[in-house]
Amino acid sequence: MISKNKIKYIQSLQDKKVRDEEHLYVIEGDKLIKEYLRSGMRLRLLAAEPEFIDSLMPKEKATIDEIEPASYKDLKRMSSLKTPHNAIATVSISLDKSDPMKIMDSLFIALESVQDPGNLGTIIRAAAWFGLRHIVCSVNCADVYNPKVIQASMGAILNVTVHYYDLLSLLNEARKKGLPVYGTFLEGESVYVSKLGNRGIILLGNESRGISDDLLPFVTTRLVIPKLSSSIHGVDSLNVGMAASVVFSEFARRRL
Repeated sequence: MISKNKIKYIQSLQDKKVRDEEHLYVIEGDKLIKEYLRSGMRLRLLAAEPEFIDSLMPKEKATIDEIEPASYKDLKRMSSLKTPHNAIATVSISLDKSDPMKIMDSLFIALESVQDPGNLGTIIRAAAWFGLRHIVCSVNCADVYNPKVIQASMGAILNVTVHYYDLLSLLNEARKKGLPVYGTFLEGESVYVSKLGNRGIILLGNESRGISDDLLPFVTTRLVIPKLSSSIHGVDSLNVGMAASVVFSEFARRRL
């Protein structure tokens, strides 16, 4: 069975500082781990109940560096979830530095100060679903390798590249190239009637403050998701994850 030292090591990867030092992150759950294995992603360590290990194909086991049987009690100690799954694994963080300046001719997403890991994970999942392959986060956004982000994205991180970059520099470069910047607001032009292009930046702001004053001058089109009900209590806005899904959907519909 898995040793106490390895349990403590996996626990330590909940901490961003440790993840950065070790270049590893944690994934949890049968479905998510199987998604990684199907994608060809190599796992550094798999800790799982014996039944899960036995269910793996030989070719899947061949892409795992180390396999450790673990009890439910062990998995609970390692897990970031209240109710743990029966498998947990570690994955290498790529050391290749991505350059967002190379994606300027595409349609991509920019996130300013999105700090809730669940929201970031939801946005990654929506981006993958609607065919958007790049997200540029401000440096103070939630860490993409936070276990809650990974859990909320449900494997979509395998299809979306997340960059961390200074958004002022990014938007300055976009302005020089004449790239449209679509900002989301509570007031503006309806996303359903606005002219939407196949290249540009979809800019989403902080959960409570929205897009900051520093970035407002770069927005070329203010988009709003119109409220289509007469409800007046308790529904004054959408959270950033829900809003992102609606906006991405409309861009995708226009492409079709």
